[in-house]
Amino acid sequence: MTLKQPGPHGRPAAGGRGGAGRLVLRAALGTALLGALLVAGHALLWRWMGAQLEAGFRDWAAQRRALGWRVEHGPPDRGGWPFAATLTLPAFRLEGGAGTLPGGLDWQAEALVLRLAPPRLDRLAVLMPGRQRLRLGALDLPFAADRLQLSLPLERNVLPSEARLEADRLRLGTPLGTVEARSAEAEVEARLTAIEGEPALAFRLSALEVLLPPAAGLLGRIVQAASLDAALSGPVPPGRGPAAKAEAWRDGGGTFELRELDLRWGSLAGTATATLTLDEALQPMGAGVLRLTGAADALQAAREAGLLTRQAAAAGTMAVRLLSRSPAEGAPAQLELPLTLESRVLTAARLPLVTLPAWRWPAPPPLPDAVQDPSLPARD
Repeated sequence: MTLKQPGPHGRPAAGGRGGAGRLVLRAALGTALLGALLVAGHALLWRWMGAQLEAGFRDWAAQRRALGWRVEHGPPDRGGWPFAATLTLPAFRLEGGAGTLPGGLDWQAEALVLRLAPPRLDRLAVLMPGRQRLRLGALDLPFAADRLQLSLPLERNVLPSEARLEADRLRLGTPLGTVEARSAEAEVEARLTAIEGEPALAFRLSALEVLLPPAAGLLGRIVQAASLDAALSGPVPPGRGPAAKAEAWRDGGGTFELRELDLRWGSLAGTATATLTLDEALQPMGAGVLRLTGAADALQAAREAGLLTRQAAAAGTMAVRLLSRSPAEGAPAQLELPLTLESRVLTAARLPLVTLPAWRWPAPPPLPDAVQDPSLPARD
């Protein structure tokens, strides 16, 4: 028989293997319990996020319908476990806005996916898989993309202060054929508290490697890059109808600033800046500057395409040579043209180019029954 040797204080020493095994077992049980608690907590968080998504969308849809919009979709489907909470709305449709946009808006999508993901629970992602169709008045644009995602902050009872739309391999159907962009982005920022001289609405658009249909390839079918950076200054005008808002905006010193319009298309490179406002007839007026390199090539291409007569192309080429300057030694000649828009007539270097059609402001939306003028006969 083997006796355990006493410890330093006369007690038997604990068995080494049995003590270590119990420690490992306790650690494993603790880890399993912690893991179970984390999984349960994550499941509760996922259920909460899904419920918040569905409730928030119901509130938004109810508000739109109360304003006369049409909001339709198939049965909502929650998903996204374990990394996000998603709400899929099949056969989505949003239609309305005839009182604000000429002809109104009609957007139809195969599906709309609303997504919330930790740690940014204050930001909503809207994914648009499959085919889409957007109608703005007489303009009808079917489109689709490999990835099309809208990102915006979650803000209660107010319009989002900013939004960002990103697309990969965006394809647009046009009367001339399909237009495809390798990538495209759009950003919008709004400040309802803007005062005179401050931007109330700023937006930026950009696209890279745009493939044009053959009929539109005047300077080649690839537009290397195109971008737009613009802003509307405040203050945000009061008023119920678009014309009343426009008049208040003009009287408050409102301006539209084209910070930069940039185009790189074949041998043509151009930039433009401008500042516009509204005249007494609520028509656009203002001034700007257009800078072009490769303008002679563009005139030649227009002549070959039958858009200009030989005489017009020759006169234009002569004017380009007379007005162009070389910004630096060895650099291509640049044409700089001052532009003016007044009484709907667009002029370049004091030469009238085109008379623009008159802009007709949409009629204000009808008043709801609840606020109908009591002096008027009651509606049936």
